[in-house]
Amino acid sequence: MIGALLFIVFIGLMVIGVPVGVALGVAGTLAIAIANVDVQWFGLLAVPQNFYAGIAKYPLLAIPMFVLVGSIFDRSGVARRLVDFATAIVGRGPGMLPLISVAVAMFLGGISGSGPACAAAVGGVMIAAMRRAGYPSPFSASVVAAGAATDILIPPSVAFIIYSVLVPQASVPALFAAGMVPGILAGLALIIPAVWLSRRHGMGALERNLPRPAFWPSLKAASWGLAAPVLILGGMRMGWFTPTEAAVVAVFYGLFVGMVVYRSIKPRDLFVILRESAELSAVILMVVALAGVFAWSLSTLSLIDPITHAIVNSGLGETGVLILLILLLMTVGMFLDGISIFLIFVPLIMPIANVYGWDPVWFGVILTLKVALGQFTPPLAVNLMVSCRIAQVPMESTVRWVVWLLGAMMLVLIAVIMFPQLALWLPQKLGY
Repeated sequence: MIGALLFIVFIGLMVIGVPVGVALGVAGTLAIAIANVDVQWFGLLAVPQNFYAGIAKYPLLAIPMFVLVGSIFDRSGVARRLVDFATAIVGRGPGMLPLISVAVAMFLGGISGSGPACAAAVGGVMIAAMRRAGYPSPFSASVVAAGAATDILIPPSVAFIIYSVLVPQASVPALFAAGMVPGILAGLALIIPAVWLSRRHGMGALERNLPRPAFWPSLKAASWGLAAPVLILGGMRMGWFTPTEAAVVAVFYGLFVGMVVYRSIKPRDLFVILRESAELSAVILMVVALAGVFAWSLSTLSLIDPITHAIVNSGLGETGVLILLILLLMTVGMFLDGISIFLIFVPLIMPIANVYGWDPVWFGVILTLKVALGQFTPPLAVNLMVSCRIAQVPMESTVRWVVWLLGAMMLVLIAVIMFPQLALWLPQKLGY
């Protein structure tokens, strides 16, 4: 009864519009209070303890740093220079600007690891450029949002950091390596329908009239941005710093590029950058902390074992259970953000994964791919919200274009499920 009350209260609060983090904390606290009604005060002491324990983890220090990196590179002008360089390589023509949008978003994934930050940085440059070239704004917003979704797969990734905290068997370096190949495949899969749709519907008719940047000057201008992923990922691989320390290195590198090299960030801009990053980081970490209370109540009420037992013995078999979990996450991904999905469902489904002996690194990539899909799946699509706001179009106008991009990334998800080595080959090769 108490277990049912836990989920009823959580879902009820969500339905009436209570923020996810608050709903998690209130439902968990209420369940703890009722379960310990005879010693209510002592039972409730677990709430602040688990609130603190939820965020008192070393890998989580990287989250506010990578959020700050995303904000810094958004304002530094790196995205615009990368776009010019990519345009100099691929040239002009129908479908080239959507290709460039996805490619630049993938590259920025190697700097910040934040989908919304990437959508803002790329969308601020590419949506206006595609509008001038004759692309419909809803299509442009869809392509930018989908491209930015690859950021949580291509390292560094905030989603992988949170998953590693929830599943200690999967290390951050192993997850970062495992996400590289699926992330690149996801980007390539998005490029194909983006270019095909552009040419099929006659978009970008004016693109040929736009000037093509010169190669060498654009390479020189973009070199500082091109060096960022090499520094961050190469430094981690060489053992110069941990993923958490890499986030700090990226912050100082971004400030150097923005303030000294490009001089696009002024000292007066620092307060705004720090404030925006602190607000977003606080929201993320508050949800993480309150989800710790919810997860502790699940464990205390012994709800995880009965749920695991019921699913494993449902008669669906290993493949059927995996399909069931994917369908479940696809459904909730339409209404919850990726971080909330991880925090709510990973404690519930990891025991199921352990029963079947699924590799935790591979399973983490599967879950992250699903979260990436959710980032541009209406109605609650954080990347799509950002790009639609920049394009000044309603989200429902993007559906006819988004479905093609969702289908393309879904094929990558199916491929990684059928061929686990797509995710596991690189971490095994690197010895993680």
